Amino acid sequence: MKDDTGRVTLVGAGPGDPELLTLKAVRALAQAEVILIDDLVDRRVLDHATPGARVIEVGKRGGCKSTPQEFIHRLLLREARAGRRVVRLKGGDPFVFGRGGEERDALRAAGIAVDIVPGITSGIAAPQAIGIPVSDRRHAQGVIFVTGHAQDGTGEPYWETLGDALARTGLTLVVYMGVAHCARIAARLVSGGLAAGTPAAAIQHAHTPQQRSVVATLGTLAAAIATAGLGSPAILVIGSVVSAADALRAVDGAVPSDRRARRA
Repeated sequence: MKDDTGRVTLVGAGPGDPELLTLKAVRALAQAEVILIDDLVDRRVLDHATPGARVIEVGKRGGCKSTPQEFIHRLLLREARAGRRVVRLKGGDPFVFGRGGEERDALRAAGIAVDIVPGITSGIAAPQAIGIPVSDRRHAQGVIFVTGHAQDGTGEPYWETLGDALARTGLTLVVYMGVAHCARIAARLVSGGLAAGTPAAAIQHAHTPQQRSVVATLGTLAAAIATAGLGSPAILVIGSVVSAADALRAVDGAVPSDRRARRA
């Protein structure tokens, strides 16, 4: 065991495809002695890790048993205090619904040096995977990124208060972790004034060989997701910009897609 204090690097692994890693992320993986990896990270990114690096699974996935956040904090502190170079590897970007801020603060409070390596967040990459440009000015003057559930995981009363406000913005809505609450979210947006016919989409496992998607309307999205059997992880996109999606084929208001990521 080493006597000097190590460092922790919070690394964003991007949305799935290992080729979407940044050069800085690749370099951090090559230097790491210990890697704490989230469940949603494509394991092919570990090809960039140095041989002999210890990989610790700290899975987090919506609707499944997850590693407690406090336990992850303790692991990070233990490994850093042992003088090791630690990478905390997260899907997407560490600071976009990734609890990176919580982990950074816990480490800094304990006197541990922390570096941050941004990653491509799925809120941008997943829509792009099926041809949706979330900030197309011909459709909306902005985009809102929002989580589909509150800190307690229920989604209520979070969407009870937020739904009406979001419905009035006229902006594209990108919802993380929203599949389980899709019907409730859609109902709140419609009751807040957003038309049920507003184009909407869900993209699961973006930029992986398992990518699947549906394009529908706000009013039919939950049913389309259920029919296609989509689950987490997935991104919801709501707004007229969804009409730019590739290969729209209307089928009862929903368009199941079997499009796969190009890199097998």
